[in-house]
Amino acid sequence: MTSAGSATVVLGAQWGDEGKGKLVDILALHSDVVCRCQGGNNAGHTIVVDGVMYDFHLLPSGIINVDATSVIGNGVVIHLPGMFEEIEKNVLKGLVGWEQRLIVSDRAHLVFDFHQTIDGLQELEKGRGSLGTTKKGIGPCYTSKASRTALKSDGPSFKVDVDAEIERYRSLAERVRPLVKDTVYYLHDALVNKNKRVLIEGANAALLDLDFGTYPYVTSSNCTVGGACTGLGVPPRAIKQVFGVVKAYTTRVGDGAFPTEQLNVVGETLQQVGREYGVTTGRKRRCGWLDLVVVKYAHMINAFDGIALTKLDILDSFETIKIGVAYKHKGALLDAFPGNLAVLGEVEVEYIEMPGWKCDISGVRQFSALPVNAQNYVRKIEELSGVKVRWVGVGQARDAMIELA
Repeated sequence: MTSAGSATVVLGAQWGDEGKGKLVDILALHSDVVCRCQGGNNAGHTIVVDGVMYDFHLLPSGIINVDATSVIGNGVVIHLPGMFEEIEKNVLKGLVGWEQRLIVSDRAHLVFDFHQTIDGLQELEKGRGSLGTTKKGIGPCYTSKASRTALKSDGPSFKVDVDAEIERYRSLAERVRPLVKDTVYYLHDALVNKNKRVLIEGANAALLDLDFGTYPYVTSSNCTVGGACTGLGVPPRAIKQVFGVVKAYTTRVGDGAFPTEQLNVVGETLQQVGREYGVTTGRKRRCGWLDLVVVKYAHMINAFDGIALTKLDILDSFETIKIGVAYKHKGALLDAFPGNLAVLGEVEVEYIEMPGWKCDISGVRQFSALPVNAQNYVRKIEELSGVKVRWVGVGQARDAMIELA
């Protein structure tokens, strides 16, 4: 799938939690290098391989592939205690050989515990106007980076004012030092000189992008395709494919406008059947029908070459299924996704309704074996979004992702 000497990017096309890790895991089997380009341990990707569930927050999802090198790029902000804790938890589940396959950028900035404390205090101060952050210190760390007062992973020391923290980070420095490299030159060499296949994993999602998302209810990095370039030093022309991951319905964690949200039995069913709890925070996700206005907006920014449609099986029990296809504001049809949050909060959604399939599809492994109504739902998404659906997910396991011809 990923061609030699080029990069493939996988991005979320909604508000996150679309199942990007599963697609990355599959594509990583045919990749030489798998990279994280932005965000921090505020992201959460779950992968199930051979019945084992792995949870990744900072580590690239492709680290399970023993034949690929995993890179944490310069655009990522790293909480070192969290990274090593994550490694240890996944080693207990069967992760092996990570020491020889993990590279950390010497330009990556560090999240300290005080960043996390500040994050929590800022949320408390905002009260009802809080953003619903993960309180992982990601925003304050990016603030330090932008104000040019942050420490990087290659800093001469990890000095802080408290002696205990100095000792803690001195120990962490010794653990991380063997992993640190200049990843900009490493990736250039991999792409240009060694003709490697590079896979780039975006964290968060398009509608959480700092510039293009539903600001201020967004993350602190660029999680659209531009972040792949700035977060790794990869030139745009090296990127040959961009795949968007779309959940078959829509979810969102935290506050902010959500036009297709269903505060009723539909939303409750999606939440319960889909086990919609944040991997990082454990919070319940808000749930609603698929919003193709959002997906088309994400496609406009990222130019997806294809879509992975995930969690189609969660819709198994519905008699009818709705798809949001347009917005109206004060009676007028909008011709674009509104950048004004006040407008977005007031839109009325126009839906189309399709018949459900009312049967369990979790064991299906061929698209042609899906019920006709499920196939029609997928094809309608292709038709209305203008993007080909390349994969359909019907369960958690690696083999539950159906690849379309």
